[in-house]
Amino acid sequence: MPDFSYTALAGAQRQTGVLTASSEREALAQLDSRGLIPLKIAQKKSATEGGPRIKVRALASFYGQLADLLQSGVPLLRSMEILERQASNPSLNAILKDVRGKVAEGTGLSQAMASHPKVFSELAVSMVLAGQEGGFLEDVLKRIADFTEHQEDMKSKVIGAMAYPIVLGGMGSVILIVLLVFFVPKFETIFDRLKEKGQMPGLTTALLFVSNTLINPFFFVPLLLILFFGFSAFFAWAASDKGRYQLDRFRLAIPGAGRIFLSLALSRFTRILGTMLTNGIPLLQALRIAKDSTGNRVLAEAIEKSAENVKGGDSLAAPFIACAYFPRDVVEIVAIGEESNQLEKVLIDVANNLEKRTARELDLFVRLLEPLMLMVMAGMVLLVVVGLLLPIFRMSSVIE
Repeated sequence: MPDFSYTALAGAQRQTGVLTASSEREALAQLDSRGLIPLKIAQKKSATEGGPRIKVRALASFYGQLADLLQSGVPLLRSMEILERQASNPSLNAILKDVRGKVAEGTGLSQAMASHPKVFSELAVSMVLAGQEGGFLEDVLKRIADFTEHQEDMKSKVIGAMAYPIVLGGMGSVILIVLLVFFVPKFETIFDRLKEKGQMPGLTTALLFVSNTLINPFFFVPLLLILFFGFSAFFAWAASDKGRYQLDRFRLAIPGAGRIFLSLALSRFTRILGTMLTNGIPLLQALRIAKDSTGNRVLAEAIEKSAENVKGGDSLAAPFIACAYFPRDVVEIVAIGEESNQLEKVLIDVANNLEKRTARELDLFVRLLEPLMLMVMAGMVLLVVVGLLLPIFRMSSVIE
């Protein structure tokens, strides 16, 4: 839980200090119970906040090593001390030191981890809490390590698959800009006679206009300003709740890529939900945490509705059926898992199947995207070449 620094009155004396609470309201309640009149209260930033991000694989290694040490009979504080000394990342070292200090003061490991929400996810904190209460902390830490590694591997596969098309698109853009900035302007003086006679082809006129815009600061600077303000307005809209919702809906509707986005989101959701249920997290709490893992507001809204249904005693699968984005086969499997009381196992199996399906679809999408991008690049270069050759052919016909 976060720490709050406060300034309060104790009778006629001013008193300052730090207390731990889940929210500012709880912190105020604690001060009131002590008979203190709060003057100022603010959440205390962690010593590591704003520092370098902790790599996911470093966290996965921490979870795995802590599980191994605990399984070997090493006490928790001693294990934390060993891992703290081994941490090569200064930020991770400071975080582990802070967590160990809180545990030494009597705070539970999950609460100490929760004081660093930017490092330890809500999923990890909830699973550690369940492991503490159930007496299987070592098993939980091992599962968190495996889960974190698996998610990072999946992310690396997606990034690796898209790397070549992105590089290809970047190189094509550079080639096109070089042609327009350095190559096309050299032909402008050659076409002056056709321009005077009004016989310049429309394609060549458009080509010269674009080229002059790129090399002329009086045109280029306003264009940059328009692009800057246009992108700024777009990103501001995309950051809003309505904008994010519309973008998420659009992502799912993109031909080809939409299925991949959907499969990735559902695989994350089902794996996290299944992992949490396996570790004894109540279904409603697990749904609340897992819905945000989809990274998609449209799906998160459907999952939130399912949580309301479950709270009312209905099945989990019913609202999924009403949402057009959940594949029918996934809904049927979830329904069977509920009926057979094997929901957590079924969800993990669904996640595995979705990831295999996503890998196949992603591979096919990239295979189709690469020749498509090559054709687009070739078409753009051909357009430039044709735009320059048309006036030359016209001039040669006039001379004949």
